[in-house]
Amino acid sequence: MSNVLVVGGAGYIGSHTCKALHKAGYTPVTYDNLVNGYEDAVQWGPLEKGDLLDAGRLDAVMARYKPVCVIHFAAFAYVGESVLDPAKYYGNNITGSLSLLDAMRRNGIDSIVFSSTCATYGEVDTLPIVETLPQNPVSPYGFSKLVVENALRDYGRAYGLKWVAMRYFNAAGLDPEGDLGGRHDPETRVIPVAIMAAMRQTGFEVFGTDFDTPDGTAIRDYIHVCDLADAHVRAIPYLQGGGESTAFNLATGRGISVREILAAVEKAVGAPVPANYVPRRAGDVPILYATGEKAREVLGWVPQYTDIDFIVKTAADWLRRHHN
Repeated sequence: MSNVLVVGGAGYIGSHTCKALHKAGYTPVTYDNLVNGYEDAVQWGPLEKGDLLDAGRLDAVMARYKPVCVIHFAAFAYVGESVLDPAKYYGNNITGSLSLLDAMRRNGIDSIVFSSTCATYGEVDTLPIVETLPQNPVSPYGFSKLVVENALRDYGRAYGLKWVAMRYFNAAGLDPEGDLGGRHDPETRVIPVAIMAAMRQTGFEVFGTDFDTPDGTAIRDYIHVCDLADAHVRAIPYLQGGGESTAFNLATGRGISVREILAAVEKAVGAPVPANYVPRRAGDVPILYATGEKAREVLGWVPQYTDIDFIVKTAADWLRRHHN
């Protein structure tokens, strides 16, 4: 079984990808400092504790396992926090990523799948979002991811690095088999926050009901975490087979409104969400969704979990068991 080094593999998307790698016949080797990851999420391969800035530790792990590819999830990912503390994001997301790329060069590893984000696009005037649109991020978080994408291109031209950048939209849901959960501190994602509000009967804020959308609430593109994991796994044979280095949007191509999310939560939990309707936030756009057609055509990737009721149920089932 070929080893794949999964940097940040103890986190939400990383752990789901490790399970998908195992099912596909790879051995996922998780490299994680456990700042935002959880040791009990590492179930399908070894855990090597370490930091991206520890060059010696990276070299030792790469020399031991000789991975055929690296999948890089390790990053801070709160947009608001990045505005308040950009140094944290530049230091970890950019400097840490460069440390990883340099370790790959030293150890003869030439393939990487990078966890990027739709935040690299910034504010757009065209929908659906396609990969050829200009990238003009408006937050340090989005900028940090764009810098790494540019570094991948430069390392590819100069050193022969083969790479794929995955630009996620709204990651959602949990492992349908119940093996994995999702823990974020603080939790800011709309679906788990709404589920916990319904379970605890505490207030849930809906920002804006006057958008130019069918029900007045903002619309976003929600993609199940297992579909994200599947795309990462498909990228490995794509790169090993000589596929061109490139970026892919990972999205469903359709938007779901906040009111639709609340309806799905009420169905999954069996209790209403105590919604407080407040004014929209500055900078919130009415509709944001993307096409994943390029990933479908190139990787053969087709999202399997697109029904919002099912996506919400996978999260609610786990949170119900771990609601404390």
